[in-house]
Amino acid sequence: MTESPILEMKQVSKRYGATTALEKVTFSCVPSEIHAVLGENGAGKSTLMKLMAGVIRPSEGDIIVDGAPVTFASPSDAARLGIICIFQELSLVPDLNVRANLLMSAPGSGLFRLDTSILAQAQQLLERVGCGHIRMNARVGDLSLADQQVVEIVKGLVKKPRLLILDESTSALNTTVVERVFELVRAERDLGVSVLFISHRFHEIEALADRISVFRNGRLVDTFDNGAHTYSEIIDKMVGQPIDDLFPPKPDITSRGDGEVVLQTDNLAISDALDGISLTLRKGQITGLGGLDGQGQTTILKALFGLMRGVEGTIAVAGEVTAIPSPAVAKNPGIGIAYIPEDRKTEGLIQSQSILENLELPGIGNPGKQPEGGDTFTPWLDRLELKHGGLELPVSSLSGGNQQKVVLSKWLALAPRVLLLADPTRGIDVKTKTQIYQMLRQLADEGTAILLLTTDYEELIHLCDTAHIVYGGRVVAELTGEDITGQNIIAASMNVGVAEAGHA
Repeated sequence: MTESPILEMKQVSKRYGATTALEKVTFSCVPSEIHAVLGENGAGKSTLMKLMAGVIRPSEGDIIVDGAPVTFASPSDAARLGIICIFQELSLVPDLNVRANLLMSAPGSGLFRLDTSILAQAQQLLERVGCGHIRMNARVGDLSLADQQVVEIVKGLVKKPRLLILDESTSALNTTVVERVFELVRAERDLGVSVLFISHRFHEIEALADRISVFRNGRLVDTFDNGAHTYSEIIDKMVGQPIDDLFPPKPDITSRGDGEVVLQTDNLAISDALDGISLTLRKGQITGLGGLDGQGQTTILKALFGLMRGVEGTIAVAGEVTAIPSPAVAKNPGIGIAYIPEDRKTEGLIQSQSILENLELPGIGNPGKQPEGGDTFTPWLDRLELKHGGLELPVSSLSGGNQQKVVLSKWLALAPRVLLLADPTRGIDVKTKTQIYQMLRQLADEGTAILLLTTDYEELIHLCDTAHIVYGGRVVAELTGEDITGQNIIAASMNVGVAEAGHA
């Protein structure tokens, strides 16, 4: 006999003026089940989560907890009933340490009292996901994005949820940590917790979910057991039209021959960070950087863009050894390097400024390459199908996927010869991913040399012409063609020889 739902939504709608974010949705969360929610940006997923978590109130319809209608005045009301949401946008206070962040709003804590027993639980959880290196006295703002996301997850788990909502909560984590987090989530499910899981990574959904619901344009399209539909069928449900393949076809670089070398590094090194990195970026090719988080991949991109000090070794652009001491030099037309950072909201954009002001930023101080006016960016914005209400609006008004399109467009308008990207599709819906993949392939075909850092091994396999796997600041495997497989990527990421893994 099926257990009664912990939470139900009956004919719930949410409207913002003339805009309908959610339309007459009936949905339930039952104990001992991991329920994945899929949909493009704007499909209604975030609205659904925020209603459950008490962040917003429905325009109509009922939210029912344990069989009784409820009205949440705030997330605290939802939390008191055991509904805990871990959003993609971190709620941590960067200037406080890990300990203080964990104790804030923890069960049993309040004015003039702190339940410090949760710190032992939190430390145990950190150890279980392989993040015991995160210290309680560490300032959160000094942690990597991945470590901050782990702290956010632990902060939610120590609240003993009855309904745990994970909104893209694994998007910054490497494969090993993700699997360990999944083990914790499965353990919660086995204890009777209901889990809602949002992810744009299909292999994560396949590995974790018991049931899947697909949303499109604010409506619930279908709910089905995991495994009942193929990958392509699920994509069709999400976008409302067939997508034959998420990734564009890769050219056969073996038959086409080597492209012209655009950028080459020789024994690039930084004390305690990089050790002898030698890469060759060519016209017409997308070169991938993979491996576990924190092995030096981001440092490579930052070194090439002039963001690192103490860089040894050489960087040659178009065959000439070139010093790149700063981003201003890197983006100069004579070198032509553009960098799309990992955290678009804080490193890629100024949220309080308009879309146009953000688009114009890279051109400042760039002789002969300073775009003027919105028309300069129109070809790129149209190509990426940016959805906006006017370039004068703040960039913060855009969805995450559309913000990433702004970051891409502002650099592509400078026509760089080298494009460095750090996880450009993290937390982005499948249709926007498809647009970005197609654009990257088109840019490569047009002559741009692309270096793509990605934590999604499907991108390495299906998008990259070559893949370099980094471990401990060194490239431990260079994969091409049919050797770019999930098995080889994971083996190299763990510093297991590819040949050895192939015979495992």
